[in-house]
Amino acid sequence: MVTPATEVERSERNRQRLWDVTAVLSSCLGAAILLGDAQASRGLSDDQVFLHLVAGCVLAQALWWRHRRPVAVAVLLSLVSVVAEGAGVASLIALFTVVTLRRGRPTVLVTALSLVTGLLFAWLHPDPTVPMAITIALTAAINAATVAIGLAARARRELIASLRERAARAEEETRLRADRLRSLERERIAREMHDALAHRISMVSLHAGALQIRPDLTPEEVAKAAATIRDSAHQALEDLREILGVLRAGDGDDLRPQPGLHDLDDLLADARRAGVRVSAVNHLDGLPVSASLGRTLYRLIQEGLTNAGKHAPGTSVRLLVESTGEGELHLLISNPLPGVTRSVVPGAGAGLVGLAERVELLHGRLSHGVRDHPGAGLSFDLEAWLPWPS
Repeated sequence: MVTPATEVERSERNRQRLWDVTAVLSSCLGAAILLGDAQASRGLSDDQVFLHLVAGCVLAQALWWRHRRPVAVAVLLSLVSVVAEGAGVASLIALFTVVTLRRGRPTVLVTALSLVTGLLFAWLHPDPTVPMAITIALTAAINAATVAIGLAARARRELIASLRERAARAEEETRLRADRLRSLERERIAREMHDALAHRISMVSLHAGALQIRPDLTPEEVAKAAATIRDSAHQALEDLREILGVLRAGDGDDLRPQPGLHDLDDLLADARRAGVRVSAVNHLDGLPVSASLGRTLYRLIQEGLTNAGKHAPGTSVRLLVESTGEGELHLLISNPLPGVTRSVVPGAGAGLVGLAERVELLHGRLSHGVRDHPGAGLSFDLEAWLPWPS
């Protein structure tokens, strides 16, 4: 199986091979151009030009090892370029590689050696058409330009590496933060369900005790108590199925019973008092909803209204709670986005992480984001589909 890291390494190797091929071919082409100019200015014979060109192309093969042994390759090509005119371009490429890969003394020594060998070549093979002072200046300028370009390339490479490292670190921190938020939300959900589960078990124990101490109950009363025990036990099993696998926090906190769908009117009233204009349609009014499902719906609506008030103040929020007819409840909270708004209340998306955890525990689906509704413009929609067995 090819992992992303292996794919990146393979791509990097292929890119490096392409640069090595380009360096070798550029050295050979540069040698041919320089030797052609030398033949015209210094009167080199065709045989001399050919021998220098072959020697230059052979020496250019050392560039294949310029990344593994940059200093050694640069020193070798600088020394042989004094007698082999075709190795001049390869020597500059090796100098460029040293500057991009090394710091400190190796870079200074290789740069000084390249300058000295360049001046020595100019002294041993002077161009009669160019004054020596101009030749020296050109040699120094070419070396200086090579070093400057190498320094710029090294700075760019280090900047890119730094940005990649920062992006990877930020991604890892985001992942750890999301994991921590999920853990905290699991803990909070488990503590909420603990109260409901304890209540169910208490009801089972209470009615079972009544059957034990009241042998005079009529058959109808016994059947009624047994039905109550059965229903309470069933609900307790449902709550226990949800709480399994959820991390339980330490004891010591005095948590009050959590609100459910029956508290929706109070929630909407609070939101309207806070300035949120809500248009609510609840098709479940009066229909039985389990405690865990009611808590999740309440939290979804609460978070949706909070986000609308924070990020789209002054807009009208549409709330819809309905049955899909396929064993699911559908919740939609939508608020228009008339323009780019800036929230005056800080937020980092932690609420949506908690909602996703809640919906996942109920084996439901959650969707949120900006959507474009034809004729109505952009809006932020928060939707959930939760199982609702008949």
